[in-house]
Amino acid sequence: MPTRILLEARPGAGKTTAIRRLAALLRTREAVGFTTQEIREGGTRVGFALETLAGRRAVLAHIDLPGPPQVGRYGVDLGVMERLALPSLVWSQSAPATRRLVLIDELGRMELAYLPFQDAVRDLFAADVDVVATVHAQHGPFTDALKRRADVELVRLTRANRDDLPERLTARLERR
Repeated sequence: MPTRILLEARPGAGKTTAIRRLAALLRTREAVGFTTQEIREGGTRVGFALETLAGRRAVLAHIDLPGPPQVGRYGVDLGVMERLALPSLVWSQSAPATRRLVLIDELGRMELAYLPFQDAVRDLFAADVDVVATVHAQHGPFTDALKRRADVELVRLTRANRDDLPERLTARLERR
């Protein structure tokens, strides 16, 4: 049975750092997927960049983007989801099922505004592939449905466990 883990945390707890650290620690597994990172100017958050684990990067959301959609004060470029995020979720068909791992940071409002991404995530959670994804602690229909699945393990990421959690997850995923 595939491993399906949702790392749930409040903003600023270290979700992106944990996923990036997990990806860096993997030695026997090749992961696909993406992370998001704040864009700051003068100490103020002005947007978010999406970066694939293969190193492709683009601005996903920014205060200067018009949208639609708008998430808070940020306009979201859904084309980034189409051009970078969706292709980053595809693993090599020649890779054995036990080696397939998808890392997603994150299943948030900006990313989920792109409906084909929601479909891709549903497909991943139905496939024979291990998935580790980050989610906000706040409620949302899509993520709440994932959290209720019997085959999903919900792990709370906190400032207290964020430093050792990537190592524990790596050990577990590489034993699979």
